[in-house]
Amino acid sequence: MKNIAAENLIDILKFDDRGLIPAVVQDASSGKVLMLAYMNQEALKKTIETKKTWFYSRSRQKLWNKGETSGNYQEVIQISYDCDADALLVKVKQHGPACHTGEYSCFHNTVMNLGDEKEIYSSNDSIINELYEVISNRFKERPEGSYTTYLFNEGQDKILKKIGEEAAEIIIGSKNQSREEVIYEMGDLLYHCLVLLVLHGIKPYEIMDELAKRRTRKRKE
Repeated sequence: MKNIAAENLIDILKFDDRGLIPAVVQDASSGKVLMLAYMNQEALKKTIETKKTWFYSRSRQKLWNKGETSGNYQEVIQISYDCDADALLVKVKQHGPACHTGEYSCFHNTVMNLGDEKEIYSSNDSIINELYEVISNRFKERPEGSYTTYLFNEGQDKILKKIGEEAAEIIIGSKNQSREEVIYEMGDLLYHCLVLLVLHGIKPYEIMDELAKRRTRKRKE
């Protein structure tokens, strides 16, 4: 793997006749492909300088900064180019959904699926982010008839009580040596924990960051 200085990268890349190069954006933690967009030289320079993704809109013919209006910005972790130097892979830490529809990834329309569904979903943590966004929308919109709305309307004490109840159910399931009970109740606990995170304005990636820091400290000890 070559490490190319940022100032030399543009000279290496092959931009098309419009001065553009496709950039595949990937979640650095889960490996999930988030979107495909295009960069010109200026967008790439700004991406490198700001450590946030910038693209060139072919329809509007102007630069745009991902997340500038939505707040769902992308923190650049790594930029790579392919063997022909005519495409980029940008690994990012995604803040919020990447797609304008509210989906976490723009590639949410499945045409063919030949894999085992359990393997697909166990290979990434995108469902956590998707569920977090759904709960966030419930917090903002408070639709009637929603259990999540009920929890937010009842307030912090109710949410904390439910977390305690679900934790107790997991203990019971474990004592019963019931794998199915533990999986089911753990799902309930994670959901209610996400509700609490939304209440405090804490994003799932902040928890992942905390775990990563602990892991790093352990390696050094």
